[in-house]
This record gives sequence, C-alpha cells and structure tokens, in this order.
Amino acid sequence: MELLILSMFTFFFLSRAQLPGTWDLLVPNAGISSMHTAVTRFNTVVLLDRTNTGPSRKMLRKGHCRLDPHDAVLKRDCYAHSVLFDIQTNQIRPLMILTDTWCSSGQFLHDGTLLQTGGDLDGFKKIRKLDPCDFNGSCDWVELDDVELSEGRWYSSNQILPDGSVIIIGGRGANTVEYYPPRNGVVLFPFLADVEDKQMDNLYPYVHLLPNGKLFVFANNKAVLFDHETNEVVKGYPPLDGGPRNYPSAGSSVMLALEGDYSTAVIVVCGGAQYGAFIERSTDTPAHGSCGRIVATSLDPIWEMEDMPFGRIMGDMVMLPTGDVLVINGAQAGTQGFEMASNPCLYPLLYRPDQPVGLRFMTLNPGTVPRLYHSTANLLPDGRVMVAGSNPHHIYNFKAEFPTELRIEAFSPEYLSPDRANIRPVIEEIPDTVSFGEAFNVMVSVTLPVVGLVEVNFASAPFSTHSFSQGQRLVKLTITPSVPASGNLYKVECKAPPNGAVAPPGYYMVFAVNQGVPSVARWVHLVA
Repeated sequence: MELLILSMFTFFFLSRAQLPGTWDLLVPNAGISSMHTAVTRFNTVVLLDRTNTGPSRKMLRKGHCRLDPHDAVLKRDCYAHSVLFDIQTNQIRPLMILTDTWCSSGQFLHDGTLLQTGGDLDGFKKIRKLDPCDFNGSCDWVELDDVELSEGRWYSSNQILPDGSVIIIGGRGANTVEYYPPRNGVVLFPFLADVEDKQMDNLYPYVHLLPNGKLFVFANNKAVLFDHETNEVVKGYPPLDGGPRNYPSAGSSVMLALEGDYSTAVIVVCGGAQYGAFIERSTDTPAHGSCGRIVATSLDPIWEMEDMPFGRIMGDMVMLPTGDVLVINGAQAGTQGFEMASNPCLYPLLYRPDQPVGLRFMTLNPGTVPRLYHSTANLLPDGRVMVAGSNPHHIYNFKAEFPTELRIEAFSPEYLSPDRANIRPVIEEIPDTVSFGEAFNVMVSVTLPVVGLVEVNFASAPFSTHSFSQGQRLVKLTITPSVPASGNLYKVECKAPPNGAVAPPGYYMVFAVNQGVPSVARWVHLVA
C-alpha cells in the first residue's frame, strides 16, 4: 500500500511538472485583497477592495485617514482599501478611496481615465475616477461631487460604447440602464426583471459590444441584443442549457477575437453553479462544466455545447494576445457568496477556439493558492496573467480553511517558455496614437527568421471583477505579410480598427504575435 501511495504521489508531481505554463509569486503581501483589478497604460495595476472590511494590511499615508461615523467597523479608518501595483518593480503604494466600492463596476474611458461606479451604502450612487500615472506619481481616486448615478448600482456591469461613452447595466434591484456622461436618467430594461429567479441570477450581466454596434447582454440563462442608441431590445437569443450562469451562480463569459472583415462576433459562456446552491447555502453542490458558444451576429444563432474538463464556479476567462482564452481561478463546488464554495479549482485551462469541439480545452499547470470568491485575473503587457484577491469572508480572515488572500501571482502561458524565446518578436517602432481606419507600420525584430505572418493585435484593458472582465476584447488587425527591412528587422503594414464598434476609442495593449508567441505590448491610443 505504501508503494502504491508513493507511486501516485510521484505520478502527481511528474504530471504537474509536465503540464504547460509556470507560476510566479510577485508579491507576498499586497496589503489588500483585490475584489476589482485593472491594468493601466503606465504598466501599473489598480487593485480595489471594499471600504467596510475593517483593517487591511496596508496603511494610508500619514494624515490621510478616512472619517466615516456610519462605518460599522472603523469610524476613523487609516487603512488602504485600494493600492497601485508596479509591474516592473513589484512595489505597492496605497490609494485612498472614500466611499464603499463593494461589488461595484468600472471601465476605462477613451482618455485612459478609470471610471468606477456604484457599490454599497455610501457608494451606492457614487461615481469615482482615477487618472492613472507613473508609479512614482501622485494620482489617486477622485470622488465626483457634481454628478452621481441616477439609480443606485450594486452588482452592475459597465461597457464602453463606440462614441466613448459608457453604459451601466443592471444591479441589485435595478432593472435599468444609464450612461456616463449622463444622458437623461435611467432607461427601463425589463429583460433583467424577466430573467430574475428566486436567487436573482441576473446580477453582473455579461455585456459584449458587438462589431455591429449593438450590445449582447446575457443574464441567468438568456440573452438579448440591445440597441443603446434607441434603448430597445431588437432581438432575443435561444436560452442556454445548463442552469444559471450569472451572479450568484456565475461562470464566466468572453467574446472571441474579432478579425477578418469584423462582421462576425462569437460569444462563449462557461461554467456556473447549480440552481438552488445559493438558496440552500450548499458548499458541496458540484459546479457544472458546460460551455455554450454562439455566433451572436448570425441571423439564426444557436448555442453549440461542449464541456470543460472540470466543473467550475467563479472562473475568470482572460483573452490572451494570441486569441486563445485562459480559464483560471474558481471552485468546483458551491456558489458565489461569503463562505459558500469548496474544492478550489487550481487547474487553469486553455481554450483554443480554432480547434473542433472536444479538442478545444487543454489542462495547464495547476497553482497552489485557492482563488475563490472576490478574486481576479488580468492580462499583463508582457503576456503573463496576473491573479489577485480571494476573500470569501465578510472581513479579513487569515485563519479560515480558505483564508483572505493577499498574495499576487502571475501565470505564464506556454508561449513564454524559454524554448520559444528565439521566435518571440520585439516591437521596435509603433505610433503612439492611431485613428480609426488609419494605415500604419510596425517595425518588429525577431531572432530567428520569420515564417508566415506576424500578427498585430489590439487588446483592451478590462475591469476584472466577480468572474467577468468588463470591456474585454481582442481585435486582430488587417495586415500585409511582414517585409524584411534589415538584419532581423521586419516591417508589418497594418490598418487600425475601422470604427468604435469594432474597437471603442481608448488605450490598447498592442502585441505582435509570431508563430503563436506574443511580444511585450506597447500602449497605443486609438482615437476617432
């Protein structure tokens, strides 16, 4: 028996070592557990928690305490609940947030400012902004006093629109939409009320801006096509089998890379909790692992079904620069909510959209840190994926079975392995700003001769929270084959996205991709 156990033990670690991808610990203590995360154009990362959790593990600057007589835990709060993380140095500095951001939403504006909306208690109708800066700068959160949300938003979703404005959809008890900058108050959105069940399942709706300018909005197990110009539902989609998919039963969702003539958009929704797990507070009800994939722009769309290798609740779906999708974080049982999940799903998955059904998922090297409720995942400019957070408790609790998590880690997909370094491209020259439809050149160097096309892909910087990256998209540019310039230098002629429906105005991480290996991104401002 001892030999059998030893053999199984050895097999586990051999198998683990042979699986693709590597893990690195970036920061052992970020000071806060990140419920919301966003990467800025200065190669810094904004981490944001809620304000009413009591003491964090990071102090604010001297003399910058938050005074709140209504806070149930700390009336005078000298602890940070938001921090700025520097990707290059792994340093942390505190940011000061004044109102409660629990289960709020966000989106980068066209000028690179991070818009942050809603929350609980004094943050319910609040609008905040952070104008990012270099890590050594003094940028910080600004709470707007001259404007507020027309309706309180808790568990809502944001999406930047083709004209650079932002739509804010839903929230607990808010079956409406509104806009920033404000248009004319709220607009009724009965779809959200129609799909609500006894445990809600319509919160944090999955919102994807399609290249036709309409919005694909998914909640519970249904989706509609919403015209934000007329504020009307113009189409309904067939239901997705497999139970509820949104908070508190959330799996995750992503829109696959836009490419070619940009006329086709494909949406994928994966995982979720079984109905009733939230009501019963069942931590051991197995999550389901089914995925639905639909061509949202089709005249007669249908869901194509397939299964992940694992059931997963609270997973994050991250668009990689190559067009593949990383599924990471989450649990295999339970539901969203405080202390309502078990059996952490430590194995990331790679979803390869171009493969046939049954061959799309690849199991990757597992992590060791459980990332459950209130964890996040974000693509970094160097191609790694940063994971942070996990606090399945009302306050910080470091002694529980699944403790509050302050560590920041990075997962490196297989394309960053040392044996591919010779084909990893380097962007030598690229414009800082390009306009819609503009032709421009990118100069790329590669150690080994280029074989085939070098892609140039625009990746947005989304706002990651509650298993969904708000505003996430990848756009593959129209290019001509790379032309040798001199030595190992190549010129790639590109054409910028044609309009704001394909890629809304704003700052993008631009990657050159050679034989499936991405460069370090350069930030480019896409303007009208």
